[in-house]
Amino acid sequence: QVQLVESGGGLVQPGGSLRLSCAASGFPFGLYGMSWVRQAPGKQREFVATITTGGSTSYADSVKGRFTLSRDNAKATLYLQMNSLKPEDTAVYYCGRGMNWGPGTQVTVSS
Repeated sequence: QVQLVESGGGLVQPGGSLRLSCAASGFPFGLYGMSWVRQAPGKQREFVATITTGGSTSYADSVKGRFTLSRDNAKATLYLQMNSLKPEDTAVYYCGRGMNWGPGTQVTVSS
């Protein structure tokens, strides 16, 4: 059974940093591209970043230059380093692929 569990969210001040992790199991992690999406209250789910099996990354314009996506296939773990956080980054962040997504972790950016 596919399992994806995000961690690392929390409350941070504008300009601060957080690193999110996503522990994957139940499928051959290294054979799949993986993504992060986020959803703020009252808004649609928004694409954040994606990484290919080879480690090539793509980012939403809203996070380019601030967020860095990486993966450790040996640990079956996906990471999202978030720097220079803004209040508009406040959302629940989810990792996954296709129809499989984790339960999410809350990121709140507020002073």
